[in-house]
Amino acid sequence: MAAGLIRLEKYFIPSGEPDARLEIVAARPRHEGPYPTIVFNHGSTGRGHNKSFYTRTASPAVVASHFAERGWMILFPQRRGRGKSGGDYGEGLAPDGSGYSCNVEIAIAGFERAVEDMDAVVRHLRERPDVDQSRLVIAGVSRGGILSIAYAGMRPAIFRGAVNFNGGWLGRGCANHEIVNPRLFERGGSSGISTLWLHGTHDQYYRIEHCRGNFERFRSAGGQGKFVAAAAGHALMFKPALWSNHLDQYMDSL
Repeated sequence: MAAGLIRLEKYFIPSGEPDARLEIVAARPRHEGPYPTIVFNHGSTGRGHNKSFYTRTASPAVVASHFAERGWMILFPQRRGRGKSGGDYGEGLAPDGSGYSCNVEIAIAGFERAVEDMDAVVRHLRERPDVDQSRLVIAGVSRGGILSIAYAGMRPAIFRGAVNFNGGWLGRGCANHEIVNPRLFERGGSSGISTLWLHGTHDQYYRIEHCRGNFERFRSAGGQGKFVAAAAGHALMFKPALWSNHLDQYMDSL
């Protein structure tokens, strides 16, 4: 993160669950606000079985600096049970503690829990005087990517744009990823906004054919957007040379 260009702060907001506050890391440009603002949602913890990963705060410097240097404030909310947020982590874990469940109902219930936390973040955005309410964008990586596309459709007229890095809820290790992922992406079709999908052609969790199928399912539900396939894997987010031009053009178009 380039020194002197951005300011970082960490704070907590209420969630919809009593005594379970959500941690937020914010990166702001050096100039004074109000700022156009992007909410960037984190992904999963791999297989979900290593609880030490739960408490790692996700606020990737490469993403923070990209937006802050271009005049955008970026917020990285940590959903319940993740980072330093309160509450238990409950986004589709198997009852036996083995990690993420492949069961369709359990997986979608975990997604709905994530939506509840996004609702809390949006309430917080509405209260911030340094946020330009007319220029809000939602984005995320992996589980955060599918959450962002779907949420924009589930809660229309809030965000002007949505960006998806390597998005999906269940990976290809679960046969039901072919059911869960397109079903959730379809929820974003009613957003009425342009979206940007950035996917790696060699993603170990989501085959590029599956990702293109998700995009077509989204479009068949009325969604609008651009799909970009880059020569990378699931770590595409950490290779800005492959996406910065696409992202800059998209953000300029909003």
